[in-house]
Amino acid sequence: MGTLYSDLREYQIGNDSIFCIRPNQAHRFNLSADMEGFVFSFTDSFFNTAEQEFDCSSQISLLQIFSQSLHIRIASDAEPAIKEIAVLMIKEYENQFALGIELLKRYFRIFLIYLSRQTDETSKAAIQSRESGLLNAFMEMLEHNFKEKKMVADYAGKLCVTPNYLNRVIKKNTGFPARHHIKQRVLLEAKRLGRYSNAGMKQIAYSLGFSDSAHFSKFFKSGSGTNFSEFKNFKDADSRPVSFQRA
Repeated sequence: MGTLYSDLREYQIGNDSIFCIRPNQAHRFNLSADMEGFVFSFTDSFFNTAEQEFDCSSQISLLQIFSQSLHIRIASDAEPAIKEIAVLMIKEYENQFALGIELLKRYFRIFLIYLSRQTDETSKAAIQSRESGLLNAFMEMLEHNFKEKKMVADYAGKLCVTPNYLNRVIKKNTGFPARHHIKQRVLLEAKRLGRYSNAGMKQIAYSLGFSDSAHFSKFFKSGSGTNFSEFKNFKDADSRPVSFQRA
């Protein structure tokens, strides 16, 4: 057995485990000596390297998987097929055959389909929904603008919808309204900076777009249930971030 520590949480690793880790997400693996695994990492440009761009449905599948399911447990009847696709991707990458990128993209699409089948019914319905395009756009915009934009109206205006409609669509597809995702993304970044950096509360508050530290302190206490200073001073040996590439 092994353990993954990511964003202040602990996940047990088993033979049926797949983890979806986003860019800049602090994480560390603690593995037993006999464990083996693989890391598939890719950039946005990977999806635009062939003549035809990575299609919209595949991008939405990818977004859903990474935004909702850091830890995916694979059903026993799906393990052989997923392992086979993983082996094919590794072989194609390591041997660099002709047209390898195009084939890698197709293998990866199949891999995403298998992963999406492992998520719950709500996620699968959202992937297939015509509203998933709005979810996709909102989550991407949030990731790039959460420090400056903290109101649902900020995102709704850019997406040409009303705040109420945006909240309703996001809640339908994720279980939580848009305002919840905005707050949680800001709170997560505050926790990351508080635990993994030497910055003080004033510096962190300013970097996250708060006009004063008192407002930030109230926001942090409301969202986390603890004072920022208490959270900052809590020491945990397993909270040190370590980038890991191959098990």
